[in-house]
Parts: sequence; C-alpha cells; structure tokens
Amino acid sequence: MCGVIGLLSSGEVLPILYEALTVLQHRGQDAAGIATCSGNHFHLRKSNGLIRDIFYQRHMKRLEGFMGIGHTRYSTTGSTGSNEVQPLYVNSPYGIMFSHNGNLTNYNDLREELIHKQCRHINTSSDTEILLNVFAHELQKQSTGAGLTPTMLFNGVKNVFHRCQGGYAVVALISGHGLLAFRDPHGIRPLMIGRKKNTQGDEFMVASESVALDAVGFEFLRDVAPGEAIFIDRDSRIYTAICAKKTTLNPCLFEYIYMARPDSVIDKISVYQARLLMGKQLAKQILKTIPIEDIDVVIPIPDSGRPAALEVSRELKLPYREGFVKNRYIGRTFIMSEQSERISSVRRKLNAMKTEFKDKNILLVDDSIVRGTTCKQLIELARESGAKKVYFCSASPPIRHPNVYGIDIPSCKDLVAYDHLEHEIAVRIGADQVIYQKLDELVKILKTLNPNIVDFEASVFNGIYITGKIDQKYFELLQKSREKS
Repeated sequence: MCGVIGLLSSGEVLPILYEALTVLQHRGQDAAGIATCSGNHFHLRKSNGLIRDIFYQRHMKRLEGFMGIGHTRYSTTGSTGSNEVQPLYVNSPYGIMFSHNGNLTNYNDLREELIHKQCRHINTSSDTEILLNVFAHELQKQSTGAGLTPTMLFNGVKNVFHRCQGGYAVVALISGHGLLAFRDPHGIRPLMIGRKKNTQGDEFMVASESVALDAVGFEFLRDVAPGEAIFIDRDSRIYTAICAKKTTLNPCLFEYIYMARPDSVIDKISVYQARLLMGKQLAKQILKTIPIEDIDVVIPIPDSGRPAALEVSRELKLPYREGFVKNRYIGRTFIMSEQSERISSVRRKLNAMKTEFKDKNILLVDDSIVRGTTCKQLIELARESGAKKVYFCSASPPIRHPNVYGIDIPSCKDLVAYDHLEHEIAVRIGADQVIYQKLDELVKILKTLNPNIVDFEASVFNGIYITGKIDQKYFELLQKSREKS
C-alpha cells in the first residue's frame, strides 16, 4: 500500500505536493519521493525514510516546475533498497516519471516479455518498473512522429490494461506534455481527482485519498472510475476515457477497515461512517456471543479502533473508556517490514492506564486482527494492569488469506486466524474470548453507503481473487521473492 499524488498548477507545485504528501504518510513509511517538471526538464528527490526526513531546503530550491508527482512507499514487492524508491523514470518515449500504488499479479510473465521480447532494460525488482516499461513500450507503439495526443496516451493505457493484471493506481508526468493518471479496471486501489479555481486558470490534483485534496484546498470532483485514464495537458485542458474493455467497481475492503484515514471519502463512502457502521454491526455479534452483564467497560485500540468501539459502547449501553495512551512518534506497526520490529514497537507505541483496567472485565475493540502481534501484547498489558477478563473484538472478519493487490499480507503462515477457529485464536493471543465481524453482514451494510459498488475486493477474508490466475504456485513464488529481498 502506497500513497500517490499528481498535480498540475499555475504556480510552483512543490509546496503543495509536499503538504499533500505528508497527509498520506500513513500509507507508507519506508520511503518517499517527489518529481517535478519545468519545461522539458525533470527534477527529482527521493530517499528511504519519512517525508519530514527526506526533503530539506536545498532540495526544495531545485524541485522547480508547474507540474509534479509524489509518492510515499510501503514495500510489498521488491526490496527496500534506494533504487526501488519512486518515482521511477524512463527516457523513451518522451521522458516519463511514474509512480503507482498496488501490485501486479503477473509480474514475472511481464518481466520475461519485456526483457526477452521487447528489449527493455529492467534494473530493479519493483513491479512499478515493470508497469512503467509496459506503458512506455505501448506508448512507443503509438508514436507517429507527429507529436503526442490524448488518443495516443489512452491507446497506450488500453494496452496496459490488456497486459497488466492486479490492482493499481498510477500517476505519471510526460515531459513537456502533462499529467496522466489511471486506475485498474476493477477499481481496487483508490484514486480521485480534485480542482482548485483561481484567476490564472484551473489547477488539478489526483490523489490516493480525498484528505490529501482537503489539506491543500482542492475541491473534490470525483473518484477516478475503474479502467479510466485522465490526461491534463500543460494548459489545464482535461481529457478522460474509459480504456478497459470490461470494468467493475470492487474497491479494497481493507481500505475502509484500516488503511485509509477516517476523514477520507473513497468511492463515495466516508471511511469514518463505514467504521461506525462496523461497530454497530459488531455490537450485534457481541450480543450473540457474550453475556452483556459480564462486560464492565469498552476500550478501543487507538486509533483506527475508536469509531467501532464508540458504536459498540453506544449500542450495548456500556461505559466507554480510553485505556491505552499512544506514543505519536512510533509508526503504524502493521506496515513495518519486519516482524521483530513490530513486536518491539507495540509496547513503545501503546501504554496502559492501570486505573481503567484494574478489577474489570474488559471488552477491547480493534479494527482487525492480522498477525496477532499487537493484540497479544495489548492483552498482556491489560492483564498486567489488573483486568479480570479480556474479551477481544475485531471490527473486521477473520483474515485468513494472503493479499496480492498491495497490502503486506504475503503468506498464510503469518496470519493468526489461518486454519484456526475463534476459540483457538483466543488461546493464541491470550484472550478469554474473540469475537469477529461477519463478512456477509459487513459487506451488506457498507453497500448501503454506495449501492453502485458491485462487490468489495475482500480476498484476505474469503480467498476470492477477482483478477483471477492466483494459485498456490503464485503464492510460493511471491514468498520466495520476499525472502530474497
């Protein structure tokens, strides 16, 4: 999971790109980069680390231009080396700077084609470079020597959709021409467009989440449709086309559960509203499972567990208390790259207030249970603080399958719920009982927020991969590639 931004402005884009990118820091903590274009010249700064640690005044001075793209990285394929950091660049045709959020599931086949059949040089293990070179190759085929047109770009994207399987949202700079953005035919990864009007003409921004538009004063226009490409030229003229033969809207369910900020709106669904509904539905499941008189207090796991916990408390008419205090200077443990790092970070990240736990039966509510690392240690903290019983509730269903579309869940063996029933999971994490959301009920209530959604991409819960061609051999190759990196 990554964050992407593209901007075409009437003035210098760097200050706006920087501010918007910091708002998307939660989508990736491994690395970040910004590329700008002035005339036909690209300017680039990228490095491993947080945004605040990468960009200094000396970098700001040379990142000139009226259009640019930004990226914050959370690595799921490829290594974590500096050569994997985005944006990435190819000089032919035209000169292209490129960033994307997501994963290609036919990476290996595409790599072989590019190297051995199309004579493209691949320098990294990143699927971003594969996607970039597929696009560059397809765009080169459209070249007539008479200049670049929107139709040529859209034909190139059309062929990308034909060749590239997976979930992806892309932003690209075409040197001297403009800004291009497109979204995979299933709409798995989010992408939206906003506009700011001023006396010098319209400015346009595309971003992974609406909160990035809000932060820099852009008006949200709409979500980029599945299979759609948008091109904005240097004169702020906007061109759009549906480039995929078949499209469906299947946004990633995990965006609403955990990845996105609560103040974002994705595919016409407020993330915060979705999380409130998750809590409301979860309360019904709790009533079926635990005697209400056996619960003294509802305590959330901050931050993404709060909306659900509030609704659980309200629906069950139980006291709501903040029991854990969060250290704001520790990153999101789910998106840390190593399990040992996650384990050491949990207790540095959250500290228990003993007065809220002592001699009480506690109902802990979190957004999800993935590896079990965080919840196991938090249950230990609750017991050390004097809790008599600890019930642990997940606002999401059990996560039992790998993710192949851009979330770092590459192997079943990492998942605490894999091949285990709920009472077995409770033993593994040290809870008196574990209560999960039901997938069918969750999907049903979220569809009420946007009936146009055909279905959600929910493979981590149901093992159904909507792009197809995902089998055990694929997972074995995926695991090997991650071990090498």
